[in-house]
Amino acid sequence: MIDLHCHILPNVDDGAGSVKESVLMAMAAVKDGIHTIVATPHTLNEVYLNPVAEVTRKVAALQQVFLKTGVDARLYPGADVHLCPNLQTQIEQGNAGTINNAGKYILLELPSQTVPERIKDTVFALKLKGITPIITHPERNTVIQHDAEILYELVCMGVLSQVTAMSLTGDFGSFVQHVSEELVRYRLVHVIASDAHSSLSRPPVLSQAVEHAAEILGNYEEATCMVSRVPEDILSGKPCDIAEPINPTAKARAFGRTF
Repeated sequence: MIDLHCHILPNVDDGAGSVKESVLMAMAAVKDGIHTIVATPHTLNEVYLNPVAEVTRKVAALQQVFLKTGVDARLYPGADVHLCPNLQTQIEQGNAGTINNAGKYILLELPSQTVPERIKDTVFALKLKGITPIITHPERNTVIQHDAEILYELVCMGVLSQVTAMSLTGDFGSFVQHVSEELVRYRLVHVIASDAHSSLSRPPVLSQAVEHAAEILGNYEEATCMVSRVPEDILSGKPCDIAEPINPTAKARAFGRTF
């Protein structure tokens, strides 16, 4: 499995607080069947700024630690980029990293309490530059929680989305779990990632979430693609073959219920 979103770099954000903790996180990931981890520290969220050059250097250093300690995990650079004005300029200036520095995909974190009106303009500008945004943990955005059609419209624009494994398994509460399940059911989720911040309370574990996604979809292969083929294509900078999204509002009306 590939973990596309993980705060495993030590002492750069609210993730791993030491090299030892980074190693423990990697060990937990390998134990769960994860062989590749993208290090995605927060950046541009008005708290942390992690320039691409620094992240790349620290990824290389941590990879050497893994080799010395016998941890069989491959590490790649990335970033958990907060939506901000002039994002394209921030990318060009090296303050917002793309996945594997390939300039093809970027993890894009929305504010937790809103979906700014500029999001579609940002998506359009990024797509013009050949960069596909991957919306991180939309199930925890309070607006999308009550109106999944917002995410549907973004997916129709070519955006991908990533749900957090612990959301699917209920660790963030039953409501977030319900929203996650519905987003998966409507084919509005393309990647399952850990968004891990530690080895214990928020560990890099994916297998349980994949099993649950398989139950929702009734298709184990489709679920495993969200931690294998799709993130592999993203890492390689290739186009992703994804399922046709379902309009949640239209579907809900058909069954006489709300999202």
